[in-house]
Amino acid sequence: MRKLPPRMQTKLYKEHLFPEETREIRQKVRGFAEKEVLPLARDIGEKSERNENFPHKLFRKMAAEGLFRIPFSKKDGGLGLSYPACAAAVMAEELAYISASVAGTINAHFLLSGKTLAMGSPHIKEKYLAAALEGTSVGSFAMTEPQSGSDVRTESLVTKARKKGKKYIINGRKRYITNAGVADFVTLLASAGDKSIMIVVDLDSPGCSVSAPDKKLGNRGELTYDIYLEDVEVPRENLIGKEGDGLRVAVNSLLYGRTGIGASGVGMAQSAFDECVEFMNEREAFGKKIADFQYWQFLLAQRAVEIENARNLYLKAALCLDNGDPFPTFETSAAKYYGSEISVTMARDAVQIFGGLGLMVELAHDSSTYKVEEIYRDSKVGEIYEGTNEIHKMIIARSIFGKR
Repeated sequence: MRKLPPRMQTKLYKEHLFPEETREIRQKVRGFAEKEVLPLARDIGEKSERNENFPHKLFRKMAAEGLFRIPFSKKDGGLGLSYPACAAAVMAEELAYISASVAGTINAHFLLSGKTLAMGSPHIKEKYLAAALEGTSVGSFAMTEPQSGSDVRTESLVTKARKKGKKYIINGRKRYITNAGVADFVTLLASAGDKSIMIVVDLDSPGCSVSAPDKKLGNRGELTYDIYLEDVEVPRENLIGKEGDGLRVAVNSLLYGRTGIGASGVGMAQSAFDECVEFMNEREAFGKKIADFQYWQFLLAQRAVEIENARNLYLKAALCLDNGDPFPTFETSAAKYYGSEISVTMARDAVQIFGGLGLMVELAHDSSTYKVEEIYRDSKVGEIYEGTNEIHKMIIARSIFGKR
């Protein structure tokens, strides 16, 4: 099992801006992550992608701890927190500090899929959301298609739904869908004529099939798949909202998901930072500790400020969501873009600081391992999924210049 370095977040970062309730959630999730996730983290991050490697036992333990209920109201089966988005974000940070793969898997289940279900009818909440929060079913969320990633305009979607009596008949294909191969259902974006819809599809439905998991550079424990739909019949009661609401429902969930990605980026950056501080205090070069070289002191000072800025950005985005801002696009885009970028930057610096050891999955000499190479691989996807960082800069630019 990996040994954690001293936590610099506790030493450097004063959490006065976080609600007390959120600080308590952080400590609860941190305790769980160190006890239950840490012993499995390296295995989850290094194994090749296979359905059998999905951490079902850990998933059920998280459900038993009530962690999936964090971002939901009591009427929807949640904890009824005053600051649910803040709590979900610190959960993402704490999980990603230990395992980015676990953080990504859980965010897809309880933030993207779960928050989408929470916008559904009582039937959808009773049939799908309740089981997802109990951990008796696994959820997935599908927007992306093979021909387009961030472009999910209704006219761009190739996944089509047509009415037939009391059902929709769905044909199409989705790509990079987290959890799909082990999930029970997917909340899926499709076009119905000139309108978009979000609908829940049981993945064991006739005509619905899922590929083998993708083989990826990083986030190997976050399993992703293609979903194929050929004349899949779905009851109209599985529609979330009404026809024309699909993209709005998806974006509402993505506001939470993007805040979670920003927080996950902070978790990875903080982990890489802490690994570096411990290593620099121990490693000697040219007769002195690496920590005594001013170049590296200045670099780590800069990164410490950037990590704190990223943490403050995701907190502000989460507070906007908790305070009822219907579409805090500037804040969530800023949190996602900046948090994911600092994770990549800090991970790259960490590999450089560790030198040859930074490239080691396992050193043959003594079987020692170094987490920074895993963070380096895992961090990159944050700049790509749920809207590339270029898309988020466009969103931020619209807040400045308007949409034209």
